[in-house]
Amino acid sequence: MNWITNYVRPTINSLFSRREVPENLWTKCEECGTMLFHRELAENLNVCGNCGHHMVITPRARFTALFDNGTFTEVKVPEPIADPLQFRDQKKYSERMKGAQKSTGEREAMLVAKGEIGQTPIVAAAQDFSFMAGSMGMYVGNAIIAAAEEAVKTKRPLVLFSAAGGARMQEGILSLMQMPRTTVAVEMLKDAGLPYIVVLTHPTTGGVTASYAMLGDVQIAEPNALICFAGPRVIEQTIREKLPEGFQRAEYLLDHGMLDRVTPRTQMRDELITIIRMLMNKEPLAVAVAAPAKPEGEAKAEAQQEAPKK
Repeated sequence: MNWITNYVRPTINSLFSRREVPENLWTKCEECGTMLFHRELAENLNVCGNCGHHMVITPRARFTALFDNGTFTEVKVPEPIADPLQFRDQKKYSERMKGAQKSTGEREAMLVAKGEIGQTPIVAAAQDFSFMAGSMGMYVGNAIIAAAEEAVKTKRPLVLFSAAGGARMQEGILSLMQMPRTTVAVEMLKDAGLPYIVVLTHPTTGGVTASYAMLGDVQIAEPNALICFAGPRVIEQTIREKLPEGFQRAEYLLDHGMLDRVTPRTQMRDELITIIRMLMNKEPLAVAVAAPAKPEGEAKAEAQQEAPKK
C-alpha cells in the first residue's frame, strides 16, 4: 500500500480543491441565455429580468404571490380511482404518478385554494405543468368541480390558471369525460351570477383549451403563451404550409379577438384585483382603502346632525 498516493494526496486535494458551486443557485433563461440568480428570479415570479421570458411557476408559488399576505386555505378535492385502466406504456401509470408526486411534492396536477385578493374573497385553481405536463385527468376534473362548488357556496368569483399539455392519455376516455364535466361546473358559476376568470399560461393545449380554459367571462394570458388545440407542428404537417409568425401565441390570439388581455405575471395580481372588484360591483381598492366604511352608529349620528331642523 502506497500511503502517500492513497492517503496523503487525497487529503491535500480535499483541503485545497476548489469548492463546487451548487447547481440550483443559478438558472439559465431559455430565451436569452442570461444566468439568473435564484433569489432574484423567485422575487420576480420566475420571469427573466433581461428579456421578460415567463418560466414555469408552481401553483403554490403563484398563490403566495397572488393572495393577500401570501395566505390561503386549500380546498379539499375528492380522490378519484387510482389507475382505473391499469395502464402501462414504458412503465406503469402508478409508477409515473409516484415519480411526479416525488419530484413536485404535490398530490396531483391542480391545486385549489381560497383566500382574499385585494380584500376581495375568491376561489382560485392552478394547474402544475411540472406534474405530468399538467395533464387533465379525473383529479383535475374533480378539482374544478370542487372549486366551482366552493365558489357558489361562498358566493366568490373563481380564478383559474391553466397550464396543460391536454388530456391524460393514461386515463383514456375517462380523461376526455372531464371536458363536459368541467363545462357543467362553469355553468354552475354562470347560473349563480359569479365571475369566472381564466388566466392562460404557457402552454395551454388540447382538451383543456377545448373546454374550461376558453369559457371564462374574462380571458387573460401571460406573454408569449402557446394557446391551441393542435400544436403548430401538427398543423403544418397536416396542411403542408408554413404558419404565420407567432401563430397560436397569446399576442396573436389577442389581435384576432380570442383574448381580452395579455398581462405580464408581475402585473397579474393588480390586474385581477381591478377586474374582480369591478365584476363584483365593489369600489376600486384605492377608494375603499382611502375611505373605510364608518360604524353604523357613527354614520347615523352624523346623518341626524346634518339633517335640517324643522
